[in-house]
Amino acid sequence: QVQLMESGGGSVQAGGSLNLSCVASGPIYCMGWFRQAPGKEREGIAHMDSAGNYMYTESVKGRFTISRDNAKHTLYLQMNNLKPEDTAMYYCAAAPGTPTTWCPLVNYNYWGRGTQVTVSS
Repeated sequence: QVQLMESGGGSVQAGGSLNLSCVASGPIYCMGWFRQAPGKEREGIAHMDSAGNYMYTESVKGRFTISRDNAKHTLYLQMNNLKPEDTAMYYCAAAPGTPTTWCPLVNYNYWGRGTQVTVSS
């Protein structure tokens, strides 16, 4: 069982920045960021495996940067040039894997409680 704890959400104006963190209770191969806005489905926005391979959804490319510190079991999401449409609850997720696992397609089975990001215009 892996426990995840997110932090770093908040309220900012459009164009602002936030940096989310997610600390895992132990090492795990796949880690990702998801978000869910009111009335919308949850979407995966960024993923990174422990080897450093990563992937972004199109809507955040060029604005968000995912990174991780394997020694600290921590995943980060630097969010720049935030837009009102980025407003959502942001969740960290994790899943076991191997070097052949493509994390964006993995069935994430560990989830944090989420951290709210609100961007005002």
